[in-house]
Amino acid sequence: MAMLYIPRPLPATDLEAWVRQESRRDQERDVDLLERLQILQRTADPKQPRAFVLTNPFAASLRQALTGAGNHKSFGVPSNTQSEDLMTIVRLDEFARNQWEGILGYMVGSAAVGLGNQGANLSPAVKHLLQYGGLVEVKGVSVGITQDGFAFVLQEVNAQVWTVLILYLENAEELNMESVDVLSFLFMLGSLELGQSYSKVNLTETQLQMLLDLRDFGIIYQESPDADHYYPTRLATTLTSDAGALRSASAGFGGALRSSSSDDKGFVIIETNYRLYAYTSSPLQIAILSLFARLIIRYPNMVSGKMTRESVRRAIAMGITGDQIIDFLYTHAHPQMRKNSAAVLPPTVVDQIRLWQIEGERMKSTVGFLFKDFATEKEYLEPCEYARDIGVLVWRNDKSKMFFVTRHEQIAAFLKNQKERRRGGG
Repeated sequence: MAMLYIPRPLPATDLEAWVRQESRRDQERDVDLLERLQILQRTADPKQPRAFVLTNPFAASLRQALTGAGNHKSFGVPSNTQSEDLMTIVRLDEFARNQWEGILGYMVGSAAVGLGNQGANLSPAVKHLLQYGGLVEVKGVSVGITQDGFAFVLQEVNAQVWTVLILYLENAEELNMESVDVLSFLFMLGSLELGQSYSKVNLTETQLQMLLDLRDFGIIYQESPDADHYYPTRLATTLTSDAGALRSASAGFGGALRSSSSDDKGFVIIETNYRLYAYTSSPLQIAILSLFARLIIRYPNMVSGKMTRESVRRAIAMGITGDQIIDFLYTHAHPQMRKNSAAVLPPTVVDQIRLWQIEGERMKSTVGFLFKDFATEKEYLEPCEYARDIGVLVWRNDKSKMFFVTRHEQIAAFLKNQKERRRGGG
């Protein structure tokens, strides 16, 4: 970057002054790589000291990208939208919130507990992407959140958005999209201005398709697929910022969308008898609680319930860990709980959640194959050691000459070869 605006070649001595002595070998390797990529080149004048300069096509393109100059419009093309058609920031925030919380609600199953999905209409492409990323499991018509999905719900909003966008990029080839166009558009989104409409005139076919997909996530707003302009929402404009990076399940979206919700302060109270009180009216938060607690009563601004062995074991069976449940309760604990005791959560509750998880880990079943009845010690040890070397050995008992493996094909082939070799030797 320092060389980008230097009007003359950079002497090699100056370049070496930027590098520590122990990193000289790395410098030489990197300079060689940049020269092979035709990004950097040496000066051709043998009478002058050795110097380096950025190649002109690369330097000019990078300067245009940084300043938004040229015809490629790396910062987007503002649209001259009529004032009556302008979307306000408040409406953009409301749209983004509905779409994003609708996605999280779909993951935690808010519709299944009768809470709705907050007005969001999820397309089949969105549902496929969540399933492709291992965030949900679809069995018939039922949708269940996975362990990775619950960890995703607990992330900051910006981290959630980037996770989805990375999944989208990984899935680009399957969608017949150009990965370079996808990356270019994603980087452009972070430089757009909230509340400003942008023209679609300079977008490629891949990027036009992205507008439709990103609208489903609440990252982009379009009045209709035929509209000649689009708006970035706050989810897009904060992609390269950590200013609104708060927890999503309660205060996260409020932070990313500048909400003034009281949930920002924490809303969960849990007692030593495992009774739980949540001061919230958010369908998303209630749906998350219902994953590991039995909800009994719902008021306009509060729900109450109880954590039981069955409710926690149900969550664990879905792939949610005990530590994730504890982390959620700690993160969203009501301020009153933080003020009254050194331990935010009752130790009895924390210990019991972990004990309930351990109950299911006492016995673990593994599908596989048992090999036994070997005639000699050598006949037993050779395939057993081979199974260990190829990583399929689960259990062995040298005294009884038995071992258990997850795959049998390679072991059977090994035993067959051993038998043929013995016959040949005999």
